[in-house]
Amino acid sequence: MSLKDKIKELAKSNASDIIKVRRHIHANPELSYEEYNTAKFVATQLKEMGITPKEGVAKTGLSAVIEGKNPDKKVIALRADMDALPIIEANDVEYKSKNEGVMHACGHDAHTASLLGAARILQSLKDEFEGSVKLIFQPGEERNPGGASLMIKDGVLKNPSPVNIHGQHVMPLIPVGKVGFREGMYMASCDEIYLKIKGKGGHGAVPELAVDPVLITSHIIVALQQVISRNASPKTPTVLSFGRVIADGATNIIPNEVNVAGTFRAMNEEWRADALQRITKMAEGIAESMGGSCEVNISHGYPYLENDPDLTRVSRKAAEDYLGKENVVDLDLWMGAEDFAYYTHEVPACFYRLGTRNEAKGITSYVHTPTFNIDEDALEIGAGLMAWIAISELNN
Repeated sequence: MSLKDKIKELAKSNASDIIKVRRHIHANPELSYEEYNTAKFVATQLKEMGITPKEGVAKTGLSAVIEGKNPDKKVIALRADMDALPIIEANDVEYKSKNEGVMHACGHDAHTASLLGAARILQSLKDEFEGSVKLIFQPGEERNPGGASLMIKDGVLKNPSPVNIHGQHVMPLIPVGKVGFREGMYMASCDEIYLKIKGKGGHGAVPELAVDPVLITSHIIVALQQVISRNASPKTPTVLSFGRVIADGATNIIPNEVNVAGTFRAMNEEWRADALQRITKMAEGIAESMGGSCEVNISHGYPYLENDPDLTRVSRKAAEDYLGKENVVDLDLWMGAEDFAYYTHEVPACFYRLGTRNEAKGITSYVHTPTFNIDEDALEIGAGLMAWIAISELNN
């Protein structure tokens, strides 16, 4: 039996256990940087496989190493995230969240279960591949500054140092059974922008006695779009969106201040820094010119995500060998953000998508929604493919 067939057989025989793991994690979600029980559960699973985890990395993260033959010859890394979202689950399933207001609505339960499944496969075949595989289970992907950045600061890419890293993420737009890859730039940076526009409140019937922060805010929001339309290169994908505006006045009350929150996304780090400076200066200048003031607070988020072309090409070929060329699709640029991006700026990386959609089963909801779910057939594919990509890379 070939090594690929052995992996497929192991993925199939372990599929029910991988599903159980995913359902346990799904039913017991924890928010970013609070994944204490999830980390303990993952550690227990690894120990039962005979794998010794390093716990407490960035507090609620952990890592482990599976050593093959000649373990120091080459080290690669596989990563999964563990945190959930502050969403009330609407799915009527037996493994529905037990933590009210917290839900695995982005598939991190599937990521963790898939990596644990891959670990079981790799541990079973450790005498059949060269080098070592580093497993990274990280916290806080959903919240700044991003658990990946904290794991890196805590040395997760050292002792041993992987030469590259792979990340797998569910994709509800891709049918189950298929996966997606993209070389080069794939996902955007993400910064949160908070504006506090201050004026002087008053009666709506005598606006001349007030400094209207609502009017100032409207000018700022419209004007800031010019930062994109007249300063960004048309060749550089950029998004500036404001989704929260709170004036808290009334029909005849001009408030003292307005609070605004939005997001800025880009795929070029130099332009990102320049744009944030322009946004700050323009908002402050407009407010001052209209008799008010504007406090700008920017929460710097993840950088853009760059897939190493050579590594992605090799990983895609491995996926085609494992699933068939017809089941590997091209991904388009995506203005969403992902903290796996931090790893891509440290070592060659490949971040690919695992299809989880099944219209026949009614599994079509997008991530970050109360009805998000996956076709669990994807877990067998996810675990087996991660193991195959790792072994193919090490034995290449």
